[in-house]
Amino acid sequence: MDNKLLLIILDGVPWRNFRRLFGNLEGWVDSGDARVWKLRSVLPSISASCYASIHTGVAPAIHGCTGNANVFRLKEKDVFSQVREAGGVTGAVAHSYWSSFFNRHPFDYVRDIEYDEPESKTINHGRFHTMTGYGKDNQMTPSDVDLFGTLTNLCLRFGLDYGMLHTCTLDSMGHRYFHDCQEMDHACFVMDEMLAPFITRWRDLGYEVIVTADHGQDERGHHGGRSPLQQETALYYFGDADGPDHSDVIDQRQLAPAILQRLGAPVAETMKAEPFLR
Repeated sequence: MDNKLLLIILDGVPWRNFRRLFGNLEGWVDSGDARVWKLRSVLPSISASCYASIHTGVAPAIHGCTGNANVFRLKEKDVFSQVREAGGVTGAVAHSYWSSFFNRHPFDYVRDIEYDEPESKTINHGRFHTMTGYGKDNQMTPSDVDLFGTLTNLCLRFGLDYGMLHTCTLDSMGHRYFHDCQEMDHACFVMDEMLAPFITRWRDLGYEVIVTADHGQDERGHHGGRSPLQQETALYYFGDADGPDHSDVIDQRQLAPAILQRLGAPVAETMKAEPFLR
């Protein structure tokens, strides 16, 4: 591995909420310690479809996940499998859909909730949650600081070369309260405040860090379609690579090859998009 990298996915954060409400991330942009670009999700801009595209680098029309009700073990090569092919160690702290897509399907509440499998060809160290029973009255989401702590624990215990974290808190809050409200402003502030100390710690451990979302949300708390509020989010990068002009818009399919290129792992032949980091 040439580098170590962590991908942090905060589910359901539109571009305007990142740039307006995440003061710590924006402060690092101002100081030159991070760079930020607009990222446009694939279509449909729905969670599971985006998860699959982020790691395979192909559109839903190719990988076949048309939405959250259509989750299965993907056939395409992905970031985890390519890092493993290069001899790297992988880890994930995320919703169970990620385990189903990239390790085993169907998800087993006992077998797959937590596992350490050094010989796995995809995810070596998995810590997953299901949000079973999720609804407007009960979000069923873990505390984000617990998730950030769990990823850090995996980095320290197992020396991850590549780790990814995914949290649904802000997506769930957006569906419940929509976005132009005090509750959503506060939720974004809390996320930013919880995340910031861990970014510092991860950087001190030698990791490049990408913080982004799978998609945005519109003024009615909806996503899945084409509108800018639904598709457009931000991508913050902490690392030494060169990137595009600040006005360029990153295609979500560019994430997988960019991550693999930074790690020094082979980019799969199915990942046709150009890496945005050099």
